[in-house]
Amino acid sequence: MASLMSQRHELETHLEQAVRLQSPIHRLPNELLASIFVIGVLGIRDENPVMVPTLMLVCHYWEEVVLDTPVLWSKISVSPHDSLEKARRKLSRSKSCPLDISISFGPRLEHLNTVTEQVIHAMDLFRPALWRTRSFSLSVPTRPQAHAALSRCQEDAPLLESLTIQIYRSQDDHYSSPPLRLFRGHTPCLRSCSLTSFNFGWDTRLVSRLRVLKLGGYFNGFVPSPSTLLGILRLCPELEEFALRNMSDVDSDSCYPPSFQEIDSPKTSKTVRLPRLSKISFYYSGIVFTRQIMNQITFPNLESLEMCYLENVTPILQLLYTQSLTRLPLQSLRIESCFFNEPKLVTLLRKLPSMTSLELVDVEDASSNLLTSLSSSQPWICPKLDTVTLDGCTSLDWDSLRTFVESRLPVNSYPRYQDARAFRSAQAATKTISASAVAAGYSRSSKSRSAQHPQAVLPGPRRIRSIDVTRCSQISKEMVQWLRMYIPEVKCEPAKGVWGEPMMP
Repeated sequence: MASLMSQRHELETHLEQAVRLQSPIHRLPNELLASIFVIGVLGIRDENPVMVPTLMLVCHYWEEVVLDTPVLWSKISVSPHDSLEKARRKLSRSKSCPLDISISFGPRLEHLNTVTEQVIHAMDLFRPALWRTRSFSLSVPTRPQAHAALSRCQEDAPLLESLTIQIYRSQDDHYSSPPLRLFRGHTPCLRSCSLTSFNFGWDTRLVSRLRVLKLGGYFNGFVPSPSTLLGILRLCPELEEFALRNMSDVDSDSCYPPSFQEIDSPKTSKTVRLPRLSKISFYYSGIVFTRQIMNQITFPNLESLEMCYLENVTPILQLLYTQSLTRLPLQSLRIESCFFNEPKLVTLLRKLPSMTSLELVDVEDASSNLLTSLSSSQPWICPKLDTVTLDGCTSLDWDSLRTFVESRLPVNSYPRYQDARAFRSAQAATKTISASAVAAGYSRSSKSRSAQHPQAVLPGPRRIRSIDVTRCSQISKEMVQWLRMYIPEVKCEPAKGVWGEPMMP
């Protein structure tokens, strides 16, 4: 009986294995299953740190596949939530594949000495693997901590493509000495560089041949001069994205310098041509500093522009207009907390037929005349415009906004008629004409059709798909309901106080 029971148990085990093999997932080769894991874990933007351990808990087979797939362990981070021991295991399991390394500690200074020690230990751990590092990100509270960590980056980084260094608190320290040359100056593949409050002596060998350049948070005399920044841009002819943020020392004079009043000041150096530049962002970078940079570069393929906290941006609008006379395929324009000459903006918009998104945030100079100009069909301004943001623009009245929305609706939409009866009559007439044309075998050239029915073939503007009227106190709830009848996405939030409480109108 014992022998028979043993045989039955063995047969049941073989039967269970045979049943499991009927599932397609168990018939996949290891390489294909590993590729599926890589797509599922690394293919999403926000990596879930629980995903890989969860895969290992499914079965022994999956655990072996995960452990034998080095790419799954290529993203290594050290932070208050990710220990050095965990990073050491990932580093060992990644074998020799390219790495994405991140050292991230927030701006809190309660445990400053502990953070410094952890950052140094992390760099000592990653230093032997810098030769296969693909992206490196360092976020620390103070500049001395960053320099202590980066002083250990004295190995070549032939695979490094992206470098991010962020220092949260740099206003109060005067740690001015730049570190040694990072990675011994050998970063041939570096294409993206984002530096916040990091002093590297503006060594152009580090920021050359870039495609993405983001600089911000420079205080206490560390702001680069316009000539220095233009020299960096001149070394990046394939630059695609450029951003300046929080330059505290620019425009520090109580009055604007005389050059600010000169709209067409002569260029002091050779123009920097950036044919691939598609996105520019200026956030509190100083209007004089920004204008000096914009006046020295050409951007024939610019698609997105952000200007925030720059005082008077009218000179920038004039520079954009000059560029539009040759080529300017601008699609997105954002102006926040700035003032400008409204007719100058309208003149520029007339030269931007490819514009799809217009964002105006806390702009008091945006009056109803702007919406009136966008509602006119002689000819249409920005006919492809479908996303409009009027956040905090309280100078716009409801009549101009309603007219703007109605003018962008299709030809047979209800608001173009006085009442619903006229709307239905127009629809019935359109259907009758169409049926008669089909029955008569109407077949003519497009030229003859346009001559007899010009309104039927003239291209109209694109319908507004999204509008934001947040903090527009002049827009009532009934008006918002009307907007939602004809616009798929309407965002409206009331103004809030300092502590987030709703403010009374």
